Amino acid sequence: MRLTIDRGALLKALNHVTSVVERRNTIPILSNVLLSADNNRLKLTATDLEREVVETVPTSVSQAGGTTVSAHMLHDIVRKLPDGADVELTRGEEEGRMTLSSGQSRFALQVLPVEDFPSLDAGEMEFQFSAGAKDLRRLIEKTRFAISTEETRYYLNGIYFHAASTDEVDMLRAVATDGHRLAQVELELPKGAEGIPGVIVPRKTVVELHKLVEDSDGSVEIELSSSKIRFTTGDLVLTSKLIDGTFPDYDRVIPKDNDKSMIVSKAGFSQAVDRVSTLSSDKGRAVKFNIEDGKLTLSVNNPDSGSATEELSVEYDSDPLEIGFNARYLLDISGQLDSDTAHFKLSDPGSPTMVLDESDSGALYVLMPMRV
Repeated sequence: MRLTIDRGALLKALNHVTSVVERRNTIPILSNVLLSADNNRLKLTATDLEREVVETVPTSVSQAGGTTVSAHMLHDIVRKLPDGADVELTRGEEEGRMTLSSGQSRFALQVLPVEDFPSLDAGEMEFQFSAGAKDLRRLIEKTRFAISTEETRYYLNGIYFHAASTDEVDMLRAVATDGHRLAQVELELPKGAEGIPGVIVPRKTVVELHKLVEDSDGSVEIELSSSKIRFTTGDLVLTSKLIDGTFPDYDRVIPKDNDKSMIVSKAGFSQAVDRVSTLSSDKGRAVKFNIEDGKLTLSVNNPDSGSATEELSVEYDSDPLEIGFNARYLLDISGQLDSDTAHFKLSDPGSPTMVLDESDSGALYVLMPMRV
């Protein structure tokens, strides 16, 4: 293998593929990136056996071939080379090393056999459809904060994507919950996605997908089976296993009859919650709401540090209500709202509360109360 490639193009591709490579691996080959050069293209592949990222970049190939080298080592070397440099990668048939040359710099890197590199065989994908990168970014950004990190409830360790119907319109819905809060965001079902199964995309894959669509305004091709999912945009392909589990019937926890409505300035509310929660205990982080005509009083009472209260003007004309919430969860949800206001729909101190975004009818959030 012998090729010459622009340092910037190689670094950008390595940024994408090395993100799935764990720093510490018990299986040595999983620390490596697979480099395959042919037809003036370099294909880089990395995997952790659950996810696989492949990117293809144009280059000047004088001798086709392939090898595998330490992904993070290669990334660190290329990152430290000067901007605008050309990088030459060479591997002889008999050599146990790959040579990287750039300007006056030369590195000889240990390699492992191409044949040992695992392939995440996706098999046949029954469903194929396209979605806008901007739409996918919205689904991810507004729900991922609610993904559970509790490994024993593995079926909550991702975002649940499925087809649903809202007001007789078919939608692609994304849902995440950790049992304390729930985020549901949807968009009109893309053409070709009719009949797709409900799938749970793992948290790590969600992180990789967000990187993939972060700077893109184009479309993303999505292929789906009952066990794997693949996202393709441009020359970048992310394939992932899905979580093998059943997502709970989340619809049961979304309140349907909450008749108490409170509308509050989002910025003022977030700042007030942040201020009073300074005194809350690290364990509970509880903030008490005392809501009455036109007024919300936020309070924290911590025997170890003291107490705090703050009053806010709100739109509210129902019966007075006292209810408590976790401050961090309140800030997480208010941080997702595009509207200048937060619209709370409440019932009683023991029932879930719904938070609506008046600038995004396709998004809703549910928050379980706390005893205070």
